[in-house]
Amino acid sequence: MIFNEFRKRIITSLIFFPLAIFLISFSQASHTILLILVFFISSYEWIKINSKGNLIIVTLGILFLLIVTFLAFSLRGENHSSIILYIYIILISVSSDIGGYIFGKIFKGYKLTSISPNKTYSGVLGSLFFSFIPIIVYNLLNYQDSIFLFNLSNFLIILILSLVNQVGDITISYFKRKNNIKDTGNILPGHGGLLDRIDGILFVIFIFGLIKFFNLI
Repeated sequence: MIFNEFRKRIITSLIFFPLAIFLISFSQASHTILLILVFFISSYEWIKINSKGNLIIVTLGILFLLIVTFLAFSLRGENHSSIILYIYIILISVSSDIGGYIFGKIFKGYKLTSISPNKTYSGVLGSLFFSFIPIIVYNLLNYQDSIFLFNLSNFLIILILSLVNQVGDITISYFKRKNNIKDTGNILPGHGGLLDRIDGILFVIFIFGLIKFFNLI
């Protein structure tokens, strides 16, 4: 059973992740279409898991998704360097998720919080460790940008984004648990709903988008 779920998770990731990167890279138009689809599907899932909840919570969640959509559009931009940076930020989030999943499954250990029973302290360490993979890959590919340098400030940014990614995951888990829902949907086999897959990415784009918007780096 566990193997079948893991296999589904891998197959789904191998299909949808490259497709998403292609749509992001191809043009601003294809990226915009992707953002619109993500917004409407995520909004639907958010409304569904909070169908018995407070209308204010539902509204704030949709407002958050709108802001993230705007920030994602702005971060991607039109020039090559901004696209490379945008994908880099997404890769940090994805790598953090993978690290948490692998370390959590292998080392298990103490539970991090009752909100998300699958989260462990070993998973947190795995997330932090794996989140450095993108900066290593970008350096091996010789991308020239100050944010890809091996220095303390960039390492701190990576650690912050990895932690933000994990907070995003736990936040959505809280609302699922509060409403007695296991997954936000079933659109992605092995993952559940779209929100189950991109919860951390949404929070990472939100925080990094604000950092860039206010020229903090």
